[in-house]
Amino acid sequence: MKLRLFEYAMLLHPSVDKDGKEEGKTIIIKDLNRVLAKDEKQVGILAAREIPAEHIDALDRVEIIVRPF
Repeated sequence: MKLRLFEYAMLLHPSVDKDGKEEGKTIIIKDLNRVLAKDEKQVGILAAREIPAEHIDALDRVEIIVRPF
């Protein structure tokens, strides 16, 4: 199987209070990484395994951004 090179990063978006206002700013929780994978879906799975433990309770605010190299 021929693997392709991808890059990915993880962002944590701010929470939203009762009034609909965002609390804080978007931050980078995992800087740009490169990985060999067959497709973007596989990259997402590999990256999800690396979500820092302190953000596991906020998965709805974690975004994994993937792009082919």
